[in-house]
Amino acid sequence: MYPARIEHYERPQSVAEALAALGRFEPGDAIFLAGGMSAMQAMKSRMLQPRCVIDLQDVAELQGVTREHGALRLGAMTRYAAIAADAAIPSAYQALRDAAAHVGDRQVRNRGTIGGSVSWNYVASCMPATVLGLRGAMLLAAADGSTRRVVADDFFLGPLETARRDDEILLAVEFPAPPAHCGSAYAKWGLIKDALPVVGICVMVGLDDDDKCVSARIALSGLADGCQRASAGEASLLDSEGDEQAIAVAMDAIAESVETQSDQSADADYRRQLIRSVGREVAARAFARARGQ
Repeated sequence: MYPARIEHYERPQSVAEALAALGRFEPGDAIFLAGGMSAMQAMKSRMLQPRCVIDLQDVAELQGVTREHGALRLGAMTRYAAIAADAAIPSAYQALRDAAAHVGDRQVRNRGTIGGSVSWNYVASCMPATVLGLRGAMLLAAADGSTRRVVADDFFLGPLETARRDDEILLAVEFPAPPAHCGSAYAKWGLIKDALPVVGICVMVGLDDDDKCVSARIALSGLADGCQRASAGEASLLDSEGDEQAIAVAMDAIAESVETQSDQSADADYRRQLIRSVGREVAARAFARARGQ
């Protein structure tokens, strides 16, 4: 397959240059290219037909992981491989490393970016669900110099749809300083190792000094409606100690409350069973990390 004719290629050195390039075209006629792992496929199939491609790989201010007062900031152009290799990411956000370590194959992980993934928001994708489960927020900038911060619950609107406006660029994905005794984990099940998730689950829990769960967030990937919170499971985990029975009850609640679909990868009942089995493993790991284990 070949893309439709692309008239212009821009390779800015700064965010300001990138936004200036975007502003020279009508909305939808220019796209930002991050790692290109999804966008190039969409252009080859002519799902996207931009007049201009704005390649962000030389914009240094969009790259890298920074920490300040416990908060975590991932530049939009930070690649999966860099996230997976960053041992300094705290236990509260270890789900990021879990997800990044198994996105696609080695070539994808060395090229793909967190910003590209959350902006594309594909229905079966690891990073949107992980960012949603970890209370992430997207920092966006417009050409007039304004910025805004959109929390994940409001950013992910549906498959291939986000709250980013046509005149905005994603600067970073940010995570707040976590409370003490907080841990997270992510895992997926795919048809082959490192495949797209048939079901993916992110769990984040916070414990009190007696190891009782005082906060829980669970997000799912691989379902027809895209990444989504699993509120039934979150409520079920509260006040528990994360024992095997409590986790099993929570995952049963999720499996019975969400809508699963049948397709060539798995039928609806099998997806519900994956939520139970993968979810138990992920939740147990999140509780263990919250305890410092």
